[in-house]
Amino acid sequence: MTVMTSWDLFDDLRGAQEELLRQARMPAQWTSGQFGQQRGASSPDQAWAPAVDITERPDAYLVTAELPGFGTDDVELTFQDGLLTIQGERGRAPHTDGEKVHRAERHYGAFRRSITLPSHVQADKIEASAQDGVLHVMVPKMQEARARRIQVSAGKGKPAVNGTVIKNGA
Repeated sequence: MTVMTSWDLFDDLRGAQEELLRQARMPAQWTSGQFGQQRGASSPDQAWAPAVDITERPDAYLVTAELPGFGTDDVELTFQDGLLTIQGERGRAPHTDGEKVHRAERHYGAFRRSITLPSHVQADKIEASAQDGVLHVMVPKMQEARARRIQVSAGKGKPAVNGTVIKNGA
């Protein structure tokens, strides 16, 4: 296919690598004497974003995000200038008086995740659904961007050039 896209898988991988390196430079997390905190565990109050998978089908891109505990009204989806943005906020679970938290690994607070999509998508036909804590966003491709199969026929000679068939040995 000759369609060029601006989405780069390696940008996401580089971002994850930079995040790991940033966390590795924070030795206070590793030396914390808090009960129950694992070495290298992140704080639930740190910025977070849901895990996202991006897959491509012949007719569309599918963006899948893990959002356990979120209802359809808790998530906002926008698409503008080739950027699909998923955002929302998860509040802390209520605790009763006298309850002591020994481990808190779930992330809370607002998140925002933006994904650059190729220019050959049909923005007005994007659909989203959520089931069992998983958000599915279907982003259809334009018809002309879809790959098409070209039938190869048996024949004599090479394909025509300027209307002239080139025969074998000629």
